[in-house]
Amino acid sequence: MVVGNKLKAEDLNLCFEKLMMVGSGSDGKAKMDCGVITEWKDIPMELLLRIMSLVDDRMIIVASGVCSGWRDAIGLGLTHLSLVWLKKNMNNLVLSLVPKFTKLQTLVLRQDKPQLEDNAVEAISTYCHELLDLDLSKSFKLTDRSLYALAHGCPNLSKLNISGCSAFSDEALEYLTNLCTQLKILNLCGCVQAASDRALQAIGRNCNQMQALNLGWCDNVGDVGVMSLAFGCPDLRVLDLCGCLRITDDSVIALANGCPHLTSLGLYFCKNITDRAMYSLAQSRVKNRPSLWESKKGQSDDEGLKSLNISQCTALTPPAVQALCDSFPALHTCPGRHSLIISGCLSLTSVHCACAFQAHRVPSSLSHLAH
Repeated sequence: MVVGNKLKAEDLNLCFEKLMMVGSGSDGKAKMDCGVITEWKDIPMELLLRIMSLVDDRMIIVASGVCSGWRDAIGLGLTHLSLVWLKKNMNNLVLSLVPKFTKLQTLVLRQDKPQLEDNAVEAISTYCHELLDLDLSKSFKLTDRSLYALAHGCPNLSKLNISGCSAFSDEALEYLTNLCTQLKILNLCGCVQAASDRALQAIGRNCNQMQALNLGWCDNVGDVGVMSLAFGCPDLRVLDLCGCLRITDDSVIALANGCPHLTSLGLYFCKNITDRAMYSLAQSRVKNRPSLWESKKGQSDDEGLKSLNISQCTALTPPAVQALCDSFPALHTCPGRHSLIISGCLSLTSVHCACAFQAHRVPSSLSHLAH
């Protein structure tokens, strides 16, 4: 559609004029099945929603203020909204918008500078009961009031990003998980008070569908919490424990035994991790490897670990890490594919992935053929 390709760069009036030119007859009026369109307000709801799907979020907000008909139409059809471009007045804008946009399923309110306050999140909880995905990262002004409100107003949340929200408590997070039991993706990076063993026990108890959890730099996380996760969230696939200084091998062993679908694990700066953890992960690959019959039937496409960060884990030795690398072919140390990250571990420079061995074999084979 000619008009649609240029909507993002033009204002509404110019867009409308182009629309009239594309569909107009000899009298200069656009004729459609529903009648003659002479003004913006005459556009059918279906066409309006189609146009709105082609413009950015700023234009959608402008369009929702044109008239009550447009406001209602956009409010009923809009399911995704991002305000990351807004540098100021985000709180007031959210307060004015959410009563109109009650069908939102995804709302991104990530900020560079803290703008959101509890009353905005309480408004979201009051009006947006269908919300599935909410990003509140770097909302430093928010308090436990926001989590209590979300627990009651948005119980169907499956993805929540509250990274950097350092004022939340573990009590409030526990309360949230009691009601938002469908959470699958949760980002708690930097939530130093909220992410504790108590909170992780609640997640393991209530959120059994959890698939991705970021606990980066949450120094109150210990073995008790991680072991609860491993026991209660068997479908966990991505876990970031970077900077969780209190965890030991017991955490990794519990994950190896309880989370067979784990594909990404971050252990950066976890100084207490030793070879025992690496061997446990390697053995879990053998135990969880699908049978030949299952592989042929396509019932399992799990490749095991694809990403592992053990940078600064200086207690690890080459034999243990090499055993792990050999067990998981998707872990790479070769240039451009670094999925096994070992920076800061000078003793591990001899560890190589399968690619290195293959590269070594190829020249040998060619040399043999040349003779």
